[in-house]
Amino acid sequence: MKETHACSKYFMHISRKLYNHETRNRIIEISTPDGTGEYQGNDLGHMVAAQEGICYKRSGLQTNITEDYFNTYKPGTKPERFIDAEEFELIKHQLFSTLEQLDTDQDAGVFENYGAFVTRYGVELRNIEDAIAFLPFHDGFHIGYVMSIMKLVNQD
Repeated sequence: MKETHACSKYFMHISRKLYNHETRNRIIEISTPDGTGEYQGNDLGHMVAAQEGICYKRSGLQTNITEDYFNTYKPGTKPERFIDAEEFELIKHQLFSTLEQLDTDQDAGVFENYGAFVTRYGVELRNIEDAIAFLPFHDGFHIGYVMSIMKLVNQD
């Protein structure tokens, strides 16, 4: 089972590195029909918030991000403002720092009281192992979305 988790974490790390390489650290802002805007920072912030919620909050633990950050990017939120370069750098940092902390905390066995639930995609997560196995799917969905936007924006 430990090998499965190592694989999941490896894929999350690689996909997040791929994102950094493909975007070349640019912030892309796109106006949406409802006027709220879209940008890759929202998807990346959401990946961090979802990981923290799925792993830490479901276990009754404090997250590694602020409550304000969590509430800004948690599932069900939408972009309400464009982010500046400083916040974008924080999000990019947290993509990796929270993943490393998740690895440390799992090794320490802190996820003892995991509250099972079914995701909006119909996937039942019964324990931290299920949650970690689910996260690469979730990351892939959002990174795919960001990379599609990048491709659209970069067309001449």
